Amino acid sequence: MARFGDLEASIMDVVWAAGAPVRVREVSDRLNQERPLAFNTVQTVMENLFHKGWLSRTKNGRAYWYEAVRSRDDYVGQLLNEALAVAPDPAATLVRLVGGMDPDEIASLRAALDAVEGQDTP
Repeated sequence: MARFGDLEASIMDVVWAAGAPVRVREVSDRLNQERPLAFNTVQTVMENLFHKGWLSRTKNGRAYWYEAVRSRDDYVGQLLNEALAVAPDPAATLVRLVGGMDPDEIASLRAALDAVEGQDTP
């Protein structure tokens, strides 16, 4: 899986934040608050994200409504999996990652790991 480009990431941020289907116009208007982008550029990138399997779309009248197919957690998880796959020592890489976290984040991670471990137990 390739990492999102800057515009793809910005579009996905808007779509994830919406939490409901959005039209290209809504995404374009939101992005244009921060930097000028042509509507057609946003439309093309959203179409590309649709073909890559990150967005679904439904036609309503003349407009398509787009919705995220996968979550931000799915995206970040895939990036981490790819990083660990090329690490010579994945455990050492994870230790380095966790070592950079603050104590509250470590506690949350520990609780999440305990929950996953509890699911595997019959």
